[in-house]
Amino acid sequence: MADGRRRAFIGSFTAAGGPGIVTAAITPGSGALTVLSTVDVVPDPSYLALSPDGRMLYAVSETADGSVAAFRVTADGPRPAGRQVRVDGSGPTHLSLFAGHVLTANYGSGSVSVVPVRPDGGLAPVSGVFRHSGSGPHPQRQQGPHAHQVQPDPSGRWAVGVDLGTDSVRVCTLAGGTLAPHREIALRPGSGPRHLAFHPDGAYAYVLNELSPTLVVCRWDAAGGALRPLAEIPVLPGAPAGDAYPSGVAVSPDGRFVWTATRGEDVLSVFAVEGEGTALTPLTTVPCGGHWPRAITVLDGVLYVANERSGDVTWFALDPDTGVPRRAGSVPVPAASCVVTGRPEPEGT
Repeated sequence: MADGRRRAFIGSFTAAGGPGIVTAAITPGSGALTVLSTVDVVPDPSYLALSPDGRMLYAVSETADGSVAAFRVTADGPRPAGRQVRVDGSGPTHLSLFAGHVLTANYGSGSVSVVPVRPDGGLAPVSGVFRHSGSGPHPQRQQGPHAHQVQPDPSGRWAVGVDLGTDSVRVCTLAGGTLAPHREIALRPGSGPRHLAFHPDGAYAYVLNELSPTLVVCRWDAAGGALRPLAEIPVLPGAPAGDAYPSGVAVSPDGRFVWTATRGEDVLSVFAVEGEGTALTPLTTVPCGGHWPRAITVLDGVLYVANERSGDVTWFALDPDTGVPRRAGSVPVPAASCVVTGRPEPEGT
């Protein structure tokens, strides 16, 4: 659009009263959000992903018979681009774009689905499903695999999947519309890895565990597609009274800071990156500004938090010297589940 503003797209759980997909304008400088529109055509669009050019938005439908949908980004908000596509998996919780395909991490079925992207940005039927196997020691949460996240590595060569149920990270290649396993990296039994974020230099990654409130510092070898755990550190200053449920992890674009969100404590934790990525030093924790922070994202010195149970998205100004977030505002979004930010909408759309 001519105003040059970026947009934020917010997912939500419609089964819990969420409005579907919310589009908000981002005010330059402050990062403040102004809700512009909503579209409610996909049940439980809990996670979203934008195409690199910002023209297409993709959403999972986190339901028992999971699906993924494509939307064309227009001046009036996202518009459906074709029919939803079944992913042949249940409870997809995350998706990403990789080598001309949409990949979905299906928590319920413990699998990753491959959905080809058509030349017009729409979706073709699923071309392959990579089914994880294994389990972990947690009696309720790890009876089988639970793929929670999948994304390309910074080199674009590998698909990296995080599985909470098997305490492992899987590295795969993509060829002929199907994923092929390359390497599985075991993490501490019972840790329950949920999400992974790469350092911007592409040499390190940080894995956030959900079943234990910790963060694993890993070295990433893009040439060999290998992830090597180096250290595991707590994300909270003290032992929580009960399950803490860490949820989101983000790395600053300059690679100096890492932030995590923990739902059970309603806090954001701040870490300084040391040794060019090899170590993290805990700095502080601050309130998330709501209840049950499910996901976080960073753009232009602003940290956005989707607070699921308080039904809002809060934003924080980030101190450029310390990385400490300072709450700056919020907008109501019932059952908010994620926030993704993109480039200004293309002219003439």
